[in-house]
Amino acid sequence: MALSLIHKDPQVIPEGIHWHRTAPPPPKCERIDGDQSADVVIIGAGLTGLRTAITLAEAGVDTAVLDAEKIGFGSSGRSGGQCNPIWRATPEDLRKKFGDAQAERLIRTTLSSADDLFDDIRRYEVDCGAEQNGWIQAAHTRKASDGLKRLHESWAAVGAEISVMPKAKTHAAVGSDAYDFSLHHAKGGFVQPLGLTRGYAKAAKAAGARLYEQAPALKVDKTGSKWRIETPQGSVTADTVILSTNAYTDDLWPGLRQTMLPMYSISLATAPLSPEQQATVLPGRKTISDTRLAIYYARYDANNRLIFGCVGSNDSPRTLGGIGRLLTGLHTVFPQLKGIEIECSWAGRIGVTQDMMPRMFEPAPGVLAGVGYSGRGIAMTSVMGRSLARKVLGGHNDDLPFPVSTIQPIPFHELSRRLVPLMAPSLSMKDKAGVIWDRMRPGHSEKET
Repeated sequence: MALSLIHKDPQVIPEGIHWHRTAPPPPKCERIDGDQSADVVIIGAGLTGLRTAITLAEAGVDTAVLDAEKIGFGSSGRSGGQCNPIWRATPEDLRKKFGDAQAERLIRTTLSSADDLFDDIRRYEVDCGAEQNGWIQAAHTRKASDGLKRLHESWAAVGAEISVMPKAKTHAAVGSDAYDFSLHHAKGGFVQPLGLTRGYAKAAKAAGARLYEQAPALKVDKTGSKWRIETPQGSVTADTVILSTNAYTDDLWPGLRQTMLPMYSISLATAPLSPEQQATVLPGRKTISDTRLAIYYARYDANNRLIFGCVGSNDSPRTLGGIGRLLTGLHTVFPQLKGIEIECSWAGRIGVTQDMMPRMFEPAPGVLAGVGYSGRGIAMTSVMGRSLARKVLGGHNDDLPFPVSTIQPIPFHELSRRLVPLMAPSLSMKDKAGVIWDRMRPGHSEKET
């Protein structure tokens, strides 16, 4: 059913998660009834938890997955679905932070992360509209261009398939003159994120994992050598607990929520673009994201709708000018789409750590957690899921791509969390000031060609 046309009044854009309209159906899940037992219980049926469950179940581990809502309720069913497989940090940054040996494991895993994801999609026959056409990382100012050049130099030196696109190539690849410099990451791509999540759920169930929806974990207690997870309908007792709730983490385990801040991603879906429009907007069907603090990003869906997003303030895209920011961004990057029908808009949380890198925690014997993907979740949740499973199956910490640590909350977390709603408009204002300053700098008209 077609949704109402909007042009001028952003308040009439219907709210609704586009991926729910186009994802294949989920597998049938169970409801907890009484006391259950398992070898491993995973809390959170998103991409991390379900990818962990696949490997464990395939290895013969009795695995139960609990979710407080439905499979893919959180970020895994709300994100932009872009596979952006390079960190914001350079390999040199990673070596300084983690040491040479740990950094080399993380670098090698990062270089293969996108191919590993798309290989998984083929292996498990996941219906998620996957396309690996590349990712354009676009600079919105000359200062940002300099940063991308350094990123390219560093990652290309360790084998990443990244190429520089100066002005003419960038304009042609994006279908816009909003950017004069970009990097092309050949391994990037996109998926229907809820389709990917449900596909992982089907694979986990086929391998023998038990999936429980609407089973919020209320309490975690140590019972002898085991852990007991209490829900309103019953409990699950297991040797190992894995916490994979990311930005939707509550206070179930002390301090875990405080290791990251819940930033918000807001998105819209246009009506399907005509062939003529597709020829002028991301004509190679690549994904794009830029270097703004309040980042703009875009990609197609399987039916040629453009999905466009930016940073929001909370779980509604309407808050503090979010819809206006979305439309301004769409029309800034793709002015040829002014007046196009917007079918819906939605929001989702992103778990952001202080250094924009994920965390793998072991807060107690038999308890693991993987969180904090900071906008790199499509590829890196799979990396984390395989890593958590490897750890449970006896893998040594020195063999894992992510360092394993105890929980370390962000200082002044509660104050920072309360300020999160103001961050999107504040970052947007800084971005605008940066663009104005860039235009005033000498040599503005001499950008690369």
